Amino acid sequence: MLSYQHAYHAGNFADVHKHLTLYAVTDYLLRKESAVTYVDTHAGRGLYPLSGQESQRLQEYREGIWPLWQQPKSSAPLLGAWKEVLRSAQPDAATLTHYPGSPWWMSNVLREQDKLRLFELHPGEHKELNAQVLSPNAQRVFGDGLVGLTDMLPVRTPRLCVLIDPSYERKVEYQEVAETVVHALEKVRHGVILIWYPLLPAGHHHALLDTLKARGVRKIWRSELLLRAPAEQVHGMYGSGMLVINPPWGLDQQLAAAMAEITPLLGSSSRYKADWWVQE
Repeated sequence: MLSYQHAYHAGNFADVHKHLTLYAVTDYLLRKESAVTYVDTHAGRGLYPLSGQESQRLQEYREGIWPLWQQPKSSAPLLGAWKEVLRSAQPDAATLTHYPGSPWWMSNVLREQDKLRLFELHPGEHKELNAQVLSPNAQRVFGDGLVGLTDMLPVRTPRLCVLIDPSYERKVEYQEVAETVVHALEKVRHGVILIWYPLLPAGHHHALLDTLKARGVRKIWRSELLLRAPAEQVHGMYGSGMLVINPPWGLDQQLAAAMAEITPLLGSSSRYKADWWVQE
């Protein structure tokens, strides 16, 4: 099923959660000179104009990046740095007109020694991705990202960072993601893997979490940003979840400080929770 297009949801609270976490991880990886291979399994378009027809239909960015943009200063160092980079994606740094997707955030950190592989299976989204201006070290691939990740491992660089961000239109995707992660860790034991998942009333994300636990995946940090309580929403996504496997040191404290500033801006029902899931 290839009906999902992220442009309808660009800049929403889940994007803020996901890309802030991604930025924190990549910023940490830049502290060492050794090369990194970055992989985005479900890349999307790369850059979304908020004035576009799709973004304007739902205007989900108004419950996400918009209230953050209205606060010019941030006390949390991570959030302040992230917003400054976000400003560089705007034609006019003073005005929020575009929201960058994960290909932009990952391409932005590439050094000469690094590589980026961007997978996108939706033909229309891949066409848009090809039109984006990204680093020369970014390779765009029209294909299934989970299969592509499996086929390309192990990588030639000393380090690996993967973002897995499906639409989960098919329930089986939760299991497919888990199995792909298990395989990837068998090939690259110390790879840093980020997995986004939606919080839905049906609770399908438990299949992903339970499989990773059953397969003995170690060093998992989990964070969830809830826009509202589950009981308040019969249908649709009420929260955003992130798993980081082999997380960088200090990630939990950095995100906690940033989210303490973000959640009050998203409404009185929003809250953030995080925990470590480390199996011995």
